[in-house]
Amino acid sequence: MSSLLLNPNRAFSPLSRQVLKASFSSLCSISNARILLGSCPTAHRVVGFTPRASRDSFDAEALPESNTKKKSRNNNKKIILFGSAPSPLSEERGGSAGNASGKPAAEGSSWVFLQRAFKRVLAVLSNLPLAIGQMFTIAALMALGTVIDQGEAPDYYFQKYPEENPVFGFVTWRWVLALGFDHMFTSPVFLGMLILLASSLMACTYTTQIPLVKVARRWSFTHSAEAIRKQDFADSLPRASIQDLGIILMGAGYEIFLKGPSLYAFKGMAGRFAPIGVHLAMLLIMAGGTLSAAGSFRGSVTVPQGLNFVVGDVMNPNGFLSFPSEAFDTEVHVNRFYMDYYDSGEVSQFYTDISLYSLDGKELMRKTIRVNDPLRYGGITIYQTDWGFSALQITKNGEGPFNLAMAPLQLNGDKKLFGTFLPTGDADSPNVKGISMLARDLQSIVLYDQEGKFAGVRRPSSKLPIDINGTRIVVEDAIGSSGLDLKTDPGVPLVYAGFGALMLTTCISYFSHSQIWALQDGTTVIVGGKTNRAKLEFCDEVNRLLDEVPERVTTDKNMNG
Repeated sequence: MSSLLLNPNRAFSPLSRQVLKASFSSLCSISNARILLGSCPTAHRVVGFTPRASRDSFDAEALPESNTKKKSRNNNKKIILFGSAPSPLSEERGGSAGNASGKPAAEGSSWVFLQRAFKRVLAVLSNLPLAIGQMFTIAALMALGTVIDQGEAPDYYFQKYPEENPVFGFVTWRWVLALGFDHMFTSPVFLGMLILLASSLMACTYTTQIPLVKVARRWSFTHSAEAIRKQDFADSLPRASIQDLGIILMGAGYEIFLKGPSLYAFKGMAGRFAPIGVHLAMLLIMAGGTLSAAGSFRGSVTVPQGLNFVVGDVMNPNGFLSFPSEAFDTEVHVNRFYMDYYDSGEVSQFYTDISLYSLDGKELMRKTIRVNDPLRYGGITIYQTDWGFSALQITKNGEGPFNLAMAPLQLNGDKKLFGTFLPTGDADSPNVKGISMLARDLQSIVLYDQEGKFAGVRRPSSKLPIDINGTRIVVEDAIGSSGLDLKTDPGVPLVYAGFGALMLTTCISYFSHSQIWALQDGTTVIVGGKTNRAKLEFCDEVNRLLDEVPERVTTDKNMNG
């Protein structure tokens, strides 16, 4: 018994060579095949395959048939065969197809000058240290915007940042107002930095990321064993077939391309597109933030129960991109305002039953809002933010009811206190006397007589009368007022989409883009590869895959008789 190396170019007759070539296609799908070659009646050659135990040494003797059987694999991917190498992508530089020289007609023309200037600007903008500096500057301006109170009247800044005692020795109201730091996020300085950072991101994408993707998408076959050995990973497989290697790589998720004796494989192309997605996501976030800052409306209103207002009457534009919508003609009616209380008597939550009406009186929407549960309609959001005590409804000596306006009284701390006064004598007298009524909330009213002495407490729902200085009073109802904040924020969808895309593309960017080249050199397959991430894991993966490539051996069997 003797062994022969599988080489269709030698040691075989022309007929055997044709049979070998025809059998290669079937070998790609059946790795443990036995092919009968030749027509000699006394002997025949059997080509066998065996799992590769070691790539450093091999036994030239044929292995038993029982060791050459291998499980068949079902693969959905395809190996693409090329008759000729695909033409590499190339960039057209200047001139049209008819311009054989590729040079401009006028070398010193203004068009050439603009092209050169554009390239220089792109080179400057795509500089990484510049982009990092821009991001730090924007972060510093945002921090400054949280320190300096925003949207206050000029008098506030006159007092807060006087010229006589400048902050840090130089910051006065002139600096704050001149640079627009009283509305930081719509100031020319802040918006200019955002535009500059956006320009840097686009320049980096155009000059760096897109060319990298173009290069990564090329099917670059290598016909030089020396070039393959110079890769980050390199190895060789004696007595192996490049078709078998392609099948193994295909089963591991690689895209396979074959051209003659050369193989090119890759996977993880999404990782190359991820940086472009990250840049686009950041652009979306900045565009949404700019639109929110310069294109929104805001307004606040305190509405007593039973009254209404028009949305457009309370909304104020925030910037030069603020344009009202049709929803600004909507009328808001406060149907009811009420509160919930803790066992201690403190306010726990307050609610407003709101109806929206069109100008012709048609109800468009109705909802009871509360803190952290706003109403949204037509791009307008109505938040429940505060409450107040509008009026106290009483009857006096059986007459009425009368509505007494409740005034907020100053008190140390964040506790609210409201009060009103009911004259009992001549209201035009300079020494008018009457009954005082105080309330901390809508559930109880404290009454004092003309001398300021405590007279009693009444709940609006009790309907119990109280006699004070000969006057019978019944507290009928406590009318609250709802504090509402209204705003439009057209940039929110862009910001949410940008952050979602940023998280997704950041995760995708960790996918490794791995490339493998192989060359069939006689019966030896030379393999090399590289990856942009997880280089140690890549070497381990390729070693494991190469161990699965079957070893090709040939044997001669003498047949008697």
